Amino acid sequence: MFRNLHNDRLDAVYRQLLTAGAASILDLGCGEGPLFARLAANPAFRRLIGVDADPRALLALRRRLADARLMDDDRLRLLQASFTDPSHDLSGFDAAILVETIEHIDPSMLSCLERALFEKHRPQTIIVTTPNVEFNDLLGVPRRRFRHPGHRFEWTRRKFQHWSRGVGRRSGYKASFHDVGAAHPRLGGPTQMAVFRKA
Repeated sequence: MFRNLHNDRLDAVYRQLLTAGAASILDLGCGEGPLFARLAANPAFRRLIGVDADPRALLALRRRLADARLMDDDRLRLLQASFTDPSHDLSGFDAAILVETIEHIDPSMLSCLERALFEKHRPQTIIVTTPNVEFNDLLGVPRRRFRHPGHRFEWTRRKFQHWSRGVGRRSGYKASFHDVGAAHPRLGGPTQMAVFRKA
């Protein structure tokens, strides 16, 4: 049931980017780049920047791109930086994606993320996925523990939607919400996704 959740997430975000007609994309917290490489293989995506603070992850992504003969593609750029840092000029993009990344930052940094992404960069579409903590029992995650040791928080659907609507209201975006993965009738999906579009 849950074996393909990672692929379900990537598929869901990829579909949303196609629906949005996005041609230029920021992959914030791109990691080793399974989705970045998939986007890079599609020439419809004409400008891609992957941002990650971990140099080892970016090295692995460079190897992945090299294996796919995409490393010299001038559509692509990798940037070692924090996606909560507003000092980089990353404006003018059609879309930004944060796939299972915001839960890795300290909650005190969410306001920095909001300023950098929703106030400065301001892409037309922003897609955020994050674990749905309500589903953890079905995954066998012990209570009072997170799914991954690097997570700083995990949200219920209500908390995620409250945060998303607040950010949208302050920044001029409207959010829609989606389950990702096989959904439980009461607990929702294992992953939750918000799609923000400029109001």
